[in-house]
Order: sequence, then C-alpha cells, then structure tokens
Amino acid sequence: MLNLQFSSFPDLTTSRLVLRKLRASDANEMLYLRSNPELMRYIPRPLLHTREEAVALIEMYYGLADRNDGINLAITEKGVDRLIGTIGFFRMKPEHYRGEIGYMLHDGWHGKGIMAEALEAMLHYGFHTMKLHSIEAVLAPENTASEKLLQKMNFVKEAHFHEAEFYDGKWLDSFVYSLLTPLK
Repeated sequence: MLNLQFSSFPDLTTSRLVLRKLRASDANEMLYLRSNPELMRYIPRPLLHTREEAVALIEMYYGLADRNDGINLAITEKGVDRLIGTIGFFRMKPEHYRGEIGYMLHDGWHGKGIMAEALEAMLHYGFHTMKLHSIEAVLAPENTASEKLLQKMNFVKEAHFHEAEFYDGKWLDSFVYSLLTPLK
C-alpha cells in the first residue's frame, strides 16, 4: 500500500509554470474561479460567494494534505506568483495505488496549453514520486475540452455512468478516464 505524504509537497516547475501549495493569499483568485458559473458548469459543487468562503476552501485543502488524503495545488505562471488555476489529487485509494486528478483554469488562460503542461507535471509526479499505478479523471460528458485534453495525454475512457450523481435537482452522468503507469 502507498504511504502518501503531502505535508512536504514540493513545488513543481515546467517551462512556463510553477505548481505550488495554495495559500490564503490566493483567496481572491480562488473566489473568481469558484464563483464563476461558466467555469463551474461542469463541477457539481456550490458556487462561492465571499472571500471568506474561498479562504475556508483553501483551509479545507490544507486539511486534506495534512491527513494525506489529497492535495490541491495552485497553478501559477513562472515569475508571476498569481493563481491562474488549480490541479490536484483527490479520492486517493492508496491500497490500490490509484488516485483521481482534478483541475480547473481561469478562462483568460484557456486555449494556451497551460492545463496540458500542468497535467503533464502532475502525472509525472504521481507516477514517479508518489508511485501511483493508475490515475483517473471523472468528468461531465459535456466537458469536451477536458475530454480532449485527457485523450491527448493518453487517458482511456473506462466508464460512462448514467445518472450517477444528483446535484441541484438534476441527475448527472459522468465519464471516467484513466491512465496506467508508464513505469512497468
């Protein structure tokens, strides 16, 4: 079984990005992401309304990391320490060497390859450092941009769950994509 340790999670760097631990100072940007109905349309979670709610969400992510249950990182542009998105591992299954990856990006950064770069860094960390055997992503079938990104990164569609979640008075379908370790 995996022994996850997120308390000392390092910064991950790419050619354009730094993925780092979220901070309370990211609250305004987090509020923008999580209060924007367009950005949240595929994420069945309540919209945030205040900076205090954003701080509480960041603190909830600290708790996940402290318990080694998951981690959510800020995506920032190199040299500009401002949150433009988030990416992280959730719903960890250490006994199965599997975790779920989730992400979101500020709409001003869509279409620039930012999420592909961030996802590649997290996949490398997940397989090489965390020693995951598989990484899954759960998405709304309507989220074609995310589906294309996952396919580009060689994820394979494992399932289509019909009416798998009830949120905001509606039944929602979900796709599950996964990627097995390249380190066999």
